[in-house]
Amino acid sequence: MSTKVAQEFMAPSHLAPEDFKAASVSAAALIGTWKNVNSATRDLVKIVISASGTGIHVDAFGACSPTPCNWGTVTGLAYASNVSATPAVAFSAQYTFSFSHVILIGHLVGKELVVESFTQFTDGSGRSNLYTADTMVK
Repeated sequence: MSTKVAQEFMAPSHLAPEDFKAASVSAAALIGTWKNVNSATRDLVKIVISASGTGIHVDAFGACSPTPCNWGTVTGLAYASNVSATPAVAFSAQYTFSFSHVILIGHLVGKELVVESFTQFTDGSGRSNLYTADTMVK
């Protein structure tokens, strides 16, 4: 007769500090200036991702005339493809404007960066929440 061992979930707060190994996602593949492949886009025209300590900063530019609108630089998060991988394959960043809240999600597809934006309008204008997807290259 075999003895069954109960599986027990331990939350991170139950572990001792010496049980932790610091997460280390290398954002190198994401770092750089990414430009939209569609020169006639009415969405994002450029994203600049830079290293910031162990994280990243994201600087997005929207399609405005005569020059692109700089959305500003925000702290972003880089993500690996699994819990033990190191290279980043995706990122997220959030922007809050006086009229909207935007979540940017980007993921690598070969040498391209597909960036999805989820915009919630908060100004009472009656506009529908908006989803867009743009393909970027370095």
